[in-house]
Amino acid sequence: MDIISIILGTILIYYFMALLYKRFPSPFFSPMLTTTIIIIILLSSFSIPYDLYMSGAKWIDEMLGPAIVSLAYPLYMQRGIIKKYKFPIITSIVVAMFSGLISIILFAKLLRLDDELILSLLSKSITTPVAMQISQSIDGNPALTAVFVLVAGLTGSLLGPFIFKICHIEKAISRGVSIGSASHGIGVAKLSEYGEQVLSMGSVSMTLSAVLGAFICPLFALLI
Repeated sequence: MDIISIILGTILIYYFMALLYKRFPSPFFSPMLTTTIIIIILLSSFSIPYDLYMSGAKWIDEMLGPAIVSLAYPLYMQRGIIKKYKFPIITSIVVAMFSGLISIILFAKLLRLDDELILSLLSKSITTPVAMQISQSIDGNPALTAVFVLVAGLTGSLLGPFIFKICHIEKAISRGVSIGSASHGIGVAKLSEYGEQVLSMGSVSMTLSAVLGAFICPLFALLI
């Protein structure tokens, strides 16, 4: 298996899963979720080492940074509403960050998880590149953190639509800030289905959460 086949194979799987999602727009058919499951099954079935797969997939992973930067465009287009509601947005992000960190520590202590696992969990709601750097700096396991970030993102993209419906959450700011603060890039990608305004709120929430988390997570790590 060479690098080109890995890249093309991953892209093709995602492409067909995206078509499936358009045909059956259920959260459980989210391309990110189904693609991940299929790749795991293929790697396990053919005994393909993860390191071998990542030798090609890392080039797709490298595009995560530019993809996040591209979210600056809808952010710029919606700058007026962001400026108008800057205080509710910032307050919501801060509350989301602190409540997330406190709940992680409390549940982890309740379940008697070891310290490395708790430290790896702290930055789960922050976009992957920043989360892994934070995890490394506080003696967590960056690889584990990447898994937790993925789970947080998939959970938000799957449950977000149900929560919006059940709780009658219609405001663009509420939808964007809630998912952007909790489920980073994967969740924000889901928000693109709700329009540019919701996507912009999610983008600014994800960005500010990453900045805030870089300062706050190391402080909470001292409590472990």
